Amino acid sequence: MNGVVAGSLLPVVLLIGAGFMAGRLGWIKSASVKDLANLIFLLLAPALLFRAMSTVDVGQLHFKPVAAYFAGSFLLFGLTMALRGFNRTAAVLALSNTYSNSVMIGIPLVGLAYGPPGMVVLLTLISLHSLILLTSATVVIELAVANEETRSGKREKRPMTSTVAQALRNAIIHPVPLPIIAGLLFAQTGLALPGWVDKPLMLLGQAFGPIALVMVGVTLAYTPVGTYWRPALAQSVIKNLLHPMLVAAIGWFLGVRGLPLTVMVVAASLPMGANVFLFSQRYQTSEGLITASVAVSTALALATVSLSMWAMGQL
Repeated sequence: MNGVVAGSLLPVVLLIGAGFMAGRLGWIKSASVKDLANLIFLLLAPALLFRAMSTVDVGQLHFKPVAAYFAGSFLLFGLTMALRGFNRTAAVLALSNTYSNSVMIGIPLVGLAYGPPGMVVLLTLISLHSLILLTSATVVIELAVANEETRSGKREKRPMTSTVAQALRNAIIHPVPLPIIAGLLFAQTGLALPGWVDKPLMLLGQAFGPIALVMVGVTLAYTPVGTYWRPALAQSVIKNLLHPMLVAAIGWFLGVRGLPLTVMVVAASLPMGANVFLFSQRYQTSEGLITASVAVSTALALATVSLSMWAMGQL
């Protein structure tokens, strides 16, 4: 196993394991999981996302390698929706197939493996990763929820334009896309956050990764994983292997070569990010499967990320 990969992934596994132990020992009750999810989704994640986007200069970003990444992601997202139908469950599973843990695992991994040149490529992706994938997924999920409620009689049927407008509003006034958009707009002013604002945001953002992973472990403690291990393994194989294969093929077709293509493929091979789990909690769908999938995907990545790095090194 690649030592760089192990050094990046094992802390993630240990944090999930710590949460699992806390749940099994009863230190955190199952009734507290929703409150913990609200803490992460409504406070910690917005702080992290706003601060990350508040320094992004759009004019300095290089988009061709990133375009290959998103093309592969949207193709896989669309295929998942086509196979599973237009509903909130399909949308959350499609997000799980395409959303990588690019910050907590990707930054140390790429930094150690490919140095500053690789980090420039990865940070270009990270600056748009959540903005594009999470905002797009939120719009799709909100449309799916509206469609489900209309069909079940919980919501009156509306013209499609009204439904789309409402879904877009719900997607923007949302604890994930809103701070991303606000941070990006702030960055274009050229101003810098004052220290008394930046420091609390930094501390809240730093708490996001470990607490989110601990919550995955807590939820895992109350989830019968044996029931989900087969579909969780299938989801993990799609995320860890099929996703990078699509990104590699599309990147090659677009003429992306060398380090930029390598970093995009390695980023696609990373395991599922914790935000997928938070979406499943928020929209109350497939919580058990997504919880198990995040854990299985992370463990499987010890092998699959090493394989992706080796394969790209042969080109």
